[in-house]
Amino acid sequence: MSELPNLIIANQFHPETVAKLDGIYNTHHLWTLNPQEKLALVKTLKDSCSAVASASWSCDPAVYNLESLKFIGCFGVGVDGVDFDKAADLNVRVSNTPDVLNDAVADIAIALILGITRNIINADAYVRSKSWQISGPFEFGQGLQGKTLGILGLGRIGEAIAERALPLGLKIAYHNRHEKKVPYSYLSSIDELASNSDILLCMLPGGAETKHLINETVLRKLGPDGYFINVGRGSSVDESALARALSEGQIAGAGLDVYENEPRVPDALLAQSNLILLPHIGSATEQTRTAMGQLVIDNLDAYFAKEPLLTEYHYR
Repeated sequence: MSELPNLIIANQFHPETVAKLDGIYNTHHLWTLNPQEKLALVKTLKDSCSAVASASWSCDPAVYNLESLKFIGCFGVGVDGVDFDKAADLNVRVSNTPDVLNDAVADIAIALILGITRNIINADAYVRSKSWQISGPFEFGQGLQGKTLGILGLGRIGEAIAERALPLGLKIAYHNRHEKKVPYSYLSSIDELASNSDILLCMLPGGAETKHLINETVLRKLGPDGYFINVGRGSSVDESALARALSEGQIAGAGLDVYENEPRVPDALLAQSNLILLPHIGSATEQTRTAMGQLVIDNLDAYFAKEPLLTEYHYR
């Protein structure tokens, strides 16, 4: 029998990290089992396993049947995949992987802003279809200088986006639950932020509290010359309302990296030409994903060594 600590891996979140964990611990790949096998495994590991590694956006509920569970190490920042009620009942500690992905996500946000305001995707198609040769110059885009970028959820990543936006000539406004000591304009509500923004960027986390906060009212406040960007969580957006706003000209365009039911994207969104759609690649660089994986490993090492977690997520 292996002397290595037992570790349940709830889902296949990052092959490179999973392979490293396989070499460090006596791992059990929960996602490869059917529901009955999962419960049988958890029962077998009672009292001999106390830790789980999981994607932050999804965690197999079977892990909460492990009565000895005391730690969930999450790969990712948003931890909406964790059932915190059940975790609290078991007195489970949770870690995530903040900061190491700030730059990558901020870069994607800026790419979406530039891409939609300058109509980059359609401009590329215009050249490839040889329309340029036939119809002449492409339609004009919008410049950024002097416009206001409204950031909904000015956390670590939001601040990294703001730092990148300032050299582009954008002014920064934001809305959080509480005002921060930052040199940007604070607006007290989402509606007010939308009304005062040329580009509304959503960095909201997932969960019931933020579900569909970006709705028809907010999009109408943004207006026909406004752009919407989402690199937070897709569940914060009413996608039907967004599709209508795009098709009816309520807003000028949008750029999305996240969706409510990934990887499924509504046909109503797929049909819009004034919309850039990315397959949730905000943190998807080799360097960033490797750093995220290493942070998962480092938190597990700290847990088993009974040392302070590097990035504990305090949910209580």
